Amino acid sequence: MPEEFEGDLAEAVFWGADLSRAVFRDVDLTGARISHSWVADVEIDAFVERLVVNGVDVTAYVNASDRWYPLRAMLRPSEPAEFVATWQLLTAEWSTAIGRAERLGSGAFEKVGGEFSFVETIRHLVFASDKWFTVAVLGRQFDPIGLPNRGSLDFPWPNLDASARPSLADALAVRADRSARVDNYLAQLAAGAVADSDAGAIASSDAGAVAELTREVEVLENGPHPIRDCLYAVLEEEFWHLRYADRDLAALESQADPVR
Repeated sequence: MPEEFEGDLAEAVFWGADLSRAVFRDVDLTGARISHSWVADVEIDAFVERLVVNGVDVTAYVNASDRWYPLRAMLRPSEPAEFVATWQLLTAEWSTAIGRAERLGSGAFEKVGGEFSFVETIRHLVFASDKWFTVAVLGRQFDPIGLPNRGSLDFPWPNLDASARPSLADALAVRADRSARVDNYLAQLAAGAVADSDAGAIASSDAGAVAELTREVEVLENGPHPIRDCLYAVLEEEFWHLRYADRDLAALESQADPVR
């Protein structure tokens, strides 16, 4: 019977283990070493920094051939201006994906391989943005259309409506609102004047912006986290679901136009 492992497995040793068809998702493999092994029909979709295969450093080749690089390398910004640059690039990529989904019409509600439909993806990003930013950082509420990930469905999220079935336009309108809030926050962060409400600024210098990034907030289900980590979570959610959406949109477009 397949098992699921979560938590800290750092420095664990797998000796003689059968990991065929195993799935590693949202994991940190920094410093991992694999030897005396069979690696056949393996797919890796990850940020690659020094990857050596059979004594050959393939990092440069992989990154040069990766359509999503350097965006992958921008998901852990350190300076406020870098957060802004990453967010702007993500926003531009999502604008393209949204245009493709809108042209599909009802296809935006179709699932590919049992994954989220495009509309469900947008709803999940609303939820992720609310969990890690709107609620945790700004102190606002969850939007009712937010859709949690499978493992979080049983958590008592306030204000969510499990029966919500928004149109694509309605889901996109809520997402646009959430995106604008992040955009405004990051712009103020870069300017050294971060506002966590309509009342005004709480930081007015570079030092204040740094302090803001390290300020801890309470994240429902996940506990206290510095704002920097909350923003990282938002960026990663945006990036990975963009990747999934791009993959599934391509499949749906091929079905709609077999000549492609």
